[in-house]
Amino acid sequence: MEKLIVLGTGEAAVTRCFNTCFALKHKKEYLLVDAGGGNGILSALEKAEIPLKKIHHLFVTHAHSDHLLGVPWIIRMIGTRMNQEKYEGELHIYCHRELAEAIRTITSLVVQKKIRRLFDERILFHILEDGEQREILDSRFTFYDICSTKAKQFGFLCETETGLRLAFPGDEPCPEHLYPAFRGTDWLFHEAFCLYEERERFRPYEKHHSTVRDACRLAEKLSAKHLVLWHTEDKDLARRKERYLKEGQPCFSGKLYVPEDGEILPLEA
Repeated sequence: MEKLIVLGTGEAAVTRCFNTCFALKHKKEYLLVDAGGGNGILSALEKAEIPLKKIHHLFVTHAHSDHLLGVPWIIRMIGTRMNQEKYEGELHIYCHRELAEAIRTITSLVVQKKIRRLFDERILFHILEDGEQREILDSRFTFYDICSTKAKQFGFLCETETGLRLAFPGDEPCPEHLYPAFRGTDWLFHEAFCLYEERERFRPYEKHHSTVRDACRLAEKLSAKHLVLWHTEDKDLARRKERYLKEGQPCFSGKLYVPEDGEILPLEA
């Protein structure tokens, strides 16, 4: 994986940016991770100049609307191209069993039969179990159940062909049982709902989220080298980067990123 393309950075109820989702680029192919809450994923991909024909892998973390409801649009658009013979190969969807059933059910209600018939022929579901490993775009992914109490959710550790380790615990604070697996990673992708100083206003802990200070202290504890913060509120988007960096940098000795929608980060050691 050479690049991280940040498609969206917001939490579920944002209106000034897109819901958090991203792509990892390897050569000319992409792994899409979540798809946001609707067809905004299509414009996000277009702005990032990611062609649908180069997306053959999709990982979906959990069944919350801001991560799931863009998936039927990806299936619809890629399925249409398959039927038009404008898409080569298969679309591989990685998720846990209950989530696969949810995707099939939602798609059956909103997508035409001529696209749904591609399920299990060219649109393939790969059911994940805790600790399972898969080779995707020349990288080894280990998928983990984060043991969420809200909705069953998986994250991953990616070990790239160049030796980088990328940790992604989903959209909740990294749980303690994953500390050993994620310790010393080159990149940690972590949620940060709001500033610690605004915790009374946004109440992140009630939503099973953390603050910028919390996430940075955790990344420091785990000895991560690079930390990307997203899945945030959007009430002061113009100053979000400045304000989050100001709170986070004193707590984290590595490189801290607070990306905007559409930002591209080279993945390096």
